[in-house]
Amino acid sequence: MPGALADVVSDFQDVDGQDKLALLLEFADELPPLPEELEEGAMEPVPECQSPLFLHVDAADRGHVRLFFSAPAEAPTTRGFAAILAAGLDGQSADDILAVPDDFYTDLGLAKLISPLRLRGMSAMLTRIKRRLQ
Repeated sequence: MPGALADVVSDFQDVDGQDKLALLLEFADELPPLPEELEEGAMEPVPECQSPLFLHVDAADRGHVRLFFSAPAEAPTTRGFAAILAAGLDGQSADDILAVPDDFYTDLGLAKLISPLRLRGMSAMLTRIKRRLQ
């Protein structure tokens, strides 16, 4: 797991219960905005997510993959998941991203707080990113 993503996982492991949800909401507030040249309509939808989520993978430089996400402010859980992936994987190499365990999100400890359906959305985001890189 890339160091940046391992740091995020560690942050979640350092807090308990409702503090994990608060941390997820903090991440949601930190989701980077889309660059001006990228429109949501040109991004890939992730229909497995409970709320509308779009992603774009720029792998022109496989040593420095750029990830972009768009999710509405009214979907803080989805935004939080996207922000976790952005913080942990944006700028990493394609090989490092492909090596991330598909179930890494279980290490965040959110299973007791977030519905399995929502957690599946995070898994779907990672799966689509990896698919674009393969």
